[in-house]
Amino acid sequence: MNVVRLVKKAKKGNKEALLQLVMAEKDVYYRLAFTYMGNTHDAMDAMEEMIVLLFEKIEQLKKEEAFYSWSKTILVNSCKTLLRKRKKLVLVDEWNDRELDQALTNDPYIASEQQMDIEQMLLHVNEHQKEAIQLKYFHDLDYQTIADMTNVSIGTVKSRIFQGLKKLRDHFRGDVDE
Repeated sequence: MNVVRLVKKAKKGNKEALLQLVMAEKDVYYRLAFTYMGNTHDAMDAMEEMIVLLFEKIEQLKKEEAFYSWSKTILVNSCKTLLRKRKKLVLVDEWNDRELDQALTNDPYIASEQQMDIEQMLLHVNEHQKEAIQLKYFHDLDYQTIADMTNVSIGTVKSRIFQGLKKLRDHFRGDVDE
């Protein structure tokens, strides 16, 4: 699939080309939206809003090869907008067990163990650190992409990840002398 060619077609109004681009990364978009929204229904709503915005704003994209990082930024902003509209803060422990199991692995036993570990660990960091850690390690995004998505500098992203991991390391390591 030639991303640049499809983006150029989409810029000319070709809805099929835009749909091909989105469908090629639909699982990545879903996992990212699910991380923010916490359930399938809200994640799908955010993805739907992202697709509408992509269609409306595709001409604003300057570098065709940056389509996926640009579209992920739009998705994150859509998630944040929906959360603000609903005045809802999604905590990890509110996630539907079955949905999280499917998102993490196909083995429900391993997934529930992973979920409990992640829930416990992320309770010890603030929301900004949690967001940065999830984007970096759950979605394998680079620092620049995370900075663009969260509207902060790369240094801030690195600091949030470093400080969050330091908190987790200090908390779970305990006293070395014990």
